[in-house]
Amino acid sequence: MVDVTPRPLAELTTLRTGGTPERMVDARTQDELVDALRFAWATGDDWLVLGGGSNLFVGDDPLEGTVIRVLTRGIERLPSPHEGRARLRVQAGHDWDDLVAHAVAEGLAGLEAMSGIPGTVGAAPVQNIGAYGQEVVRTLVEVDLIDEATGEVSTVPADELGLGFRTSVLKAHYGSVPDRSAVILSATFDLAQVGAQPRPVAGSQLRTALGLTEEGTATLSEIRRRILEIRAGKGMVLDTEDPDTWSAGSFFQNAVVSASFARSLPPECPRWPVEPDLDPVLVIPLAAFDGTVPAPETREPDVKVSAAWLIEQAGIRRGFRLAPSRAGLSTKHALALTNRGGASAAELAQLARFIRARVHAEFGLMLQPEPVLVNIEL
Repeated sequence: MVDVTPRPLAELTTLRTGGTPERMVDARTQDELVDALRFAWATGDDWLVLGGGSNLFVGDDPLEGTVIRVLTRGIERLPSPHEGRARLRVQAGHDWDDLVAHAVAEGLAGLEAMSGIPGTVGAAPVQNIGAYGQEVVRTLVEVDLIDEATGEVSTVPADELGLGFRTSVLKAHYGSVPDRSAVILSATFDLAQVGAQPRPVAGSQLRTALGLTEEGTATLSEIRRRILEIRAGKGMVLDTEDPDTWSAGSFFQNAVVSASFARSLPPECPRWPVEPDLDPVLVIPLAAFDGTVPAPETREPDVKVSAAWLIEQAGIRRGFRLAPSRAGLSTKHALALTNRGGASAAELAQLARFIRARVHAEFGLMLQPEPVLVNIEL
């Protein structure tokens, strides 16, 4: 690990906010990252791991403690125990979109719809990132991580990470702490070997985005190219010349609500069913077991609804600002809160609070922020 002169996090986060930490460390190898974390934990000081800075909203006051920049890189191809598949083990600091580009070039399917998502590989499982029907949970096999409680490095199967809709046991949700305080060192993905030929495209969300029928086909490179075009059109591909991309991506999560609540929303509100648990675990205390197993409960699956639609229907249009604030919605996408140039974290927080209040007043639903908030409150 290498101590470096601390820089304002406004220079290292895509929202361009954040004060200067007391100490900053660059970790370029896994051993350096482990050493830096163990040292920070031993001191008992505050600490923050920084990857691409694309999922952080940081306050402008100076930060106490240490910021550890994860700069590890590398992709290792491994055999898969499943026929027709291959595995990629990737260092935590590796750029996510670079991984997707590598997988597509190698003819490996499972990540292509997540092209253009900013950030690092180590952050992807924490957030269980996803787009157009693909999610990390569908291909992640395991992660190597280090636990704060013990300082030990271990390999953890994906099914022990509590991966759900934009969440995991490692994520610090707004107003809470993570269930497991640990840092990912590397992640391993199991991908289908499909080559460069056109093939059927699974998933209605992805087919709709690509303009394909159920019988339509596309190559991995065609899917990647089209997704990058779509994301760029929404200001969701980082561009130093475009203020619409000076954001943390989608600032608010698409809300997952009960089917009954979804019916209370206008029918025009875009919605998608959330896949139900097809194999729920039923636990019957031995003392209460009478030899019969009750029929499984049936209920309607939850529904994911469009936060962008709710925001716009609450009267907040793309490009909206609270004058004279330098924070505003993207002119291309209602979910992206953007720094139009020199905006403070306080200005962005004011805009976020205004949007939440308007949507709640109009639809009775409180939108939840997607980025991790550091040194700032909504």
